[in-house]
Amino acid sequence: MYMRNFPDSQTHYTVKDIHEVSSEEVPTCSLSTASFPCNDLSLAGARNGLHGRHSSAFWEFVRILGEMGARRPPIVLLENVTGFLSSWGGKDFRDALVALNDLGYGADTFALDAVSFVPQSRPRLFVVGILSGQDAIQDALTPAALVSKVRPRALASFIHEHPEIRWRIRILPEPPEADARLIDFLEDLPEDAPEWWSRDRTEYLCNQMSPKHRKVSQEMIRKRIWSYGTVFRRIRNEKSMAELRVDGIAGCLRTPRGGSGRQILFKAGYGRCFARLVTPRECARLMGAHGYRITVPLNQALFGFGDAVCVPVISWIAKYYLNRVVEELDAERAARPVQFRTAN
Repeated sequence: MYMRNFPDSQTHYTVKDIHEVSSEEVPTCSLSTASFPCNDLSLAGARNGLHGRHSSAFWEFVRILGEMGARRPPIVLLENVTGFLSSWGGKDFRDALVALNDLGYGADTFALDAVSFVPQSRPRLFVVGILSGQDAIQDALTPAALVSKVRPRALASFIHEHPEIRWRIRILPEPPEADARLIDFLEDLPEDAPEWWSRDRTEYLCNQMSPKHRKVSQEMIRKRIWSYGTVFRRIRNEKSMAELRVDGIAGCLRTPRGGSGRQILFKAGYGRCFARLVTPRECARLMGAHGYRITVPLNQALFGFGDAVCVPVISWIAKYYLNRVVEELDAERAARPVQFRTAN
């Protein structure tokens, strides 16, 4: 799917286990970014932490940065689930930031939710490492001053509870308030489209709802308008339950490992109801990639979008953070006195 969107991908896109990647293979660059597996950090996972089978890939990224030596990029950007902050009581997050410090990076951290840009609840934690400049919190940045939509209280408290970390904190603007609705991101599929489930399968889904959610679904069915919600299956008290969300926002897109990873669209009104999986095109729209070409089977597309970063979130970070850091680093470089060596 990536190659179909970027025809020159063979010149720059390498598919390889990061444990087998050497620093020589990584080009000299201004920004190095990584989104390592969240399996061991997520609340939905085993919580084995940064030394778990999957999330330990982070240390290979650190290894490569270290091996790059003088070619080390001046800016590093990391992304992961918000559970990274609390993994092993905060020890994993601290260890990751100290590892960046040991490589010469001052650290910053903030959180953004895709819901500020698209109708998808997708909170994510970001870390920025910067090589040059003064690495410290300004005295005026008290915990109260740091608390904001991008640095919730738990994150602000972590910063002030860990003075041993060399911080480089940047005050950021508040993210926008999105006015997009789920209904505006859905494909208009006819009622006889094969994507819609059979009546029996839809009724089975409704029967998996709790009495509270079943009541909401019945109210939707009775209305004389079409209304929409999304459903995830979850295990509650050792029983598979269908949880209905009807606030106009999709749940976080996930990789389709097992039935619980697939998000379901529920449509109801005029005495009827329908259900189907959220389509790959709808996933693309919910990730801010409206025009992305999708040329792979359903599950492969769902895996791709479930593991991706939301495009407008990264655009916001580039505009209000990364581009400004680049300008500052360029200014620092330009202000340094030129040194001349006397030839022997």
